[in-house]
Amino acid sequence: MGTSARASAAIMVAWLLLFEGAFLVAVNGHLNYKDALTKSLIFLEAQRSGKLPPNKRLPWRGDSGLDDGKSENVDLVGGYYDAGDNVKYGLPMAFTVTTLAWAAIAYRSELQATGELENVRSAIRWGTDYFIKASSRHKRLYVQVGDPVQDHQCWIRPENMQTPRTVLKIDENTPGTEIAAETAAAMAASSIVFRSTDRIYARRLLNKAKLLFELAKSHKGSFDGECPFYCSNSGFNDELLWAATWLFKATKRPVYFEYIDEECVPAPVNEFSWDLKYAGAQVLLSELFFQGAQSLGKFKDHADSFVCTNLPDSPYNQIKRSPGGLIHVRDGANTQYVTSTAMVFSTYSDVLAKYNQKVTCGNQQYDAAHLMAFAKQQMDYLLGSNPLGRSYMVGFGANPPTQAHHRGASVPILSKDAAVSCAMGFTYWFNKDAPNPNELTGAIVGGPDKLDNFNDKRWDSPKTEPCTYVNSLAVALLRSTPRFEVSIGSEFEEIFTALVPPPPRFKVLFATFHCIMEFAGMPKHSIEDLAVDHGSHLQTRRVEKELEDTRVNGNGVYRYQNRTVSPEIVEVQEESNNIYSMYF
Repeated sequence: MGTSARASAAIMVAWLLLFEGAFLVAVNGHLNYKDALTKSLIFLEAQRSGKLPPNKRLPWRGDSGLDDGKSENVDLVGGYYDAGDNVKYGLPMAFTVTTLAWAAIAYRSELQATGELENVRSAIRWGTDYFIKASSRHKRLYVQVGDPVQDHQCWIRPENMQTPRTVLKIDENTPGTEIAAETAAAMAASSIVFRSTDRIYARRLLNKAKLLFELAKSHKGSFDGECPFYCSNSGFNDELLWAATWLFKATKRPVYFEYIDEECVPAPVNEFSWDLKYAGAQVLLSELFFQGAQSLGKFKDHADSFVCTNLPDSPYNQIKRSPGGLIHVRDGANTQYVTSTAMVFSTYSDVLAKYNQKVTCGNQQYDAAHLMAFAKQQMDYLLGSNPLGRSYMVGFGANPPTQAHHRGASVPILSKDAAVSCAMGFTYWFNKDAPNPNELTGAIVGGPDKLDNFNDKRWDSPKTEPCTYVNSLAVALLRSTPRFEVSIGSEFEEIFTALVPPPPRFKVLFATFHCIMEFAGMPKHSIEDLAVDHGSHLQTRRVEKELEDTRVNGNGVYRYQNRTVSPEIVEVQEESNNIYSMYF
């Protein structure tokens, strides 16, 4: 890139500054959120149990757990392994599906624009199909498959596991309010996702959700069968509120609103996780408060409290951060609290922006943009903007992890009848100080410690083990930013980054443009998914057109709508729809 390229960029910048509509140019040459989103969903495919579909995207994964449930004469094939082992735990699996569904509902248009909406739906359905099987018996829910003690004594891929596939269940005599309510929440939220594409399936999910919620609240009690791995230390009141909130969103029935308003036990919290759901429900109910349900004001106050205790510049901050800025709740899979906090901040930011509200923490006020900036900073840390300059997502960015604590990824493909003793699995593969033979694409590992230190060793499971819910929570942040994805040289990057942040009079454009331009070669481009903040709301249009490469005198020149345009700037104006967009 020489002087002419720099001049072209300067011209484009000037054009943007003068253009009516006030666009924000956000250029990030290092963190490709679209790629991270794609890979994050691929990781969830790596966690699938059961008969895998022909279009699987990880060739090293095969069918597994095909006899699950036989000991109880029930079909429990399918679902997800939660992390690096081969056990199917009901509570974290349901939370994974609920949060995926929340992202699909809140950011449907953005996910569609990225081309990943169908993959999100597929990930959700892999879980809900399993939940339908697990809830097939009246007033009974099967909540775990596998013996975690024996499973953890073996290091073998799920395709070759020989450990017991023990089945646990809850019912009227063995209550498990947390798991029943979380599964109800997952199915209710998912019913909203599928309502527009498969109404019969959506209705089936909703009916199951209603029955599970009744089981949860009529036979109260905590289930300790998943301890010590997934013990519900917070009790079940948060899951009951969470489930009732999703059921109200899915049905609009007063009975669920009355339960929320009159029977649920509210509480302010400073974390959102598979064990503690209050913050998620509080964000959802805050929107109802802004819509006029004044009796729900306490939930809005608690949502504000969550923000105040997590924001580092809040006078009420409680959550510590590493020197590099990553929130640190506790050792062991700390990234789950990073992505969960980011999701809550992202969704609450949208609610605040929609109703022109702010969060008050003592003598400080924070607007929607402030919350979103903090959420993005947390996600950027995980993707590479951190003191070590490394990514914590496998297969993404600079110096990503190569030794994820994961049986399937670390054990090479074996024949179906291969017999390996549990002890030898640790000798051959767990203790081998070398990259995994199978890339666990998209897995967000446990992450660094409170001092930003990271040890990429398979045996350091607190730092290198991934979990499904870490990735499901990340989808909300990865759905659309950055606003533009650009492939440019360093000289261009210097010019564009000088504009960030933009002048105060500029609006932030949360658009879903995807236009990568190579200044050498100039391949054809597809113009798609224009989303422009025009006035007070977000308009989205699907525009499928193609720029025709006419190549004049050996130079890249394109024609669009019978106009000749330079490869540096492609301007699209559709006056009839008041849509203005810029491609470069």
